[in-house]
Amino acid sequence: MQLFLSSIRIAAATMVICVAGYATAVWAVARAIAPDTANGSLIIGESGAVIGSRQVAQAFTEPRYFWPRPSAVDYNGAGAGGSNKSPTSADVEDRGRAMVERYGATPDNPLPADLAAASGAGLDPHISEEGALYQAGRVAAARGLERAQIEELVRQASFSPGGFLSTDRIVNVLELNIALDAVD
Repeated sequence: MQLFLSSIRIAAATMVICVAGYATAVWAVARAIAPDTANGSLIIGESGAVIGSRQVAQAFTEPRYFWPRPSAVDYNGAGAGGSNKSPTSADVEDRGRAMVERYGATPDNPLPADLAAASGAGLDPHISEEGALYQAGRVAAARGLERAQIEELVRQASFSPGGFLSTDRIVNVLELNIALDAVD
C-alpha cells in the first residue's frame, strides 16, 4: 500500500509539472513575445466588443460582404478539421458544384479554386486576392458602389504571406469586410 501511495504522489507531481507547469510556461512566453497572437488575434470594435479573430474564418453570406472559403466544420472554431473525404467523393463534388452555382461561375469566368474548396482546417480566414477580386462585382452592386472602388479596397487589404519571396497575395476576409463597412 505504501508503494501504491508513493506511485500516486509521483504521478500527480509529474502531471502538475509536465502538464500545468509546461502549459503555463508556454503561455507566459507567448504572451511576452506575441501578446496579440497569444490572445487569439481578436479584433475589437469601437464599442469595445469583440468582432472576431484574424485567425479564424467567419461565415459571411450577405451579398454585400466578401465570402470566405467554404468550411468543412461550418466555421466552428472549437472543432477545426477537414472533411477527410477523398477528392473523388460525391459529397466533395456536390459541394464544389454548389459553390460554382453560388458564385455564378461559367467556363468563360471560372471560379478561383480557393472559393470552391475548403482549407485543411476548415477555418482559413484568408482568400486569394484573385478570389476577392472575383467577388468585387457582386459586392459593389449590393452596396451601390463602383467596382473600381471595391477592387482598390481589395488591393489595399491584400498582402504577400511570404514577404518579398512570394508573388501570391491573400486577403483576410474579416478585415476586408470591416474596411468595406467603413467605406459605407
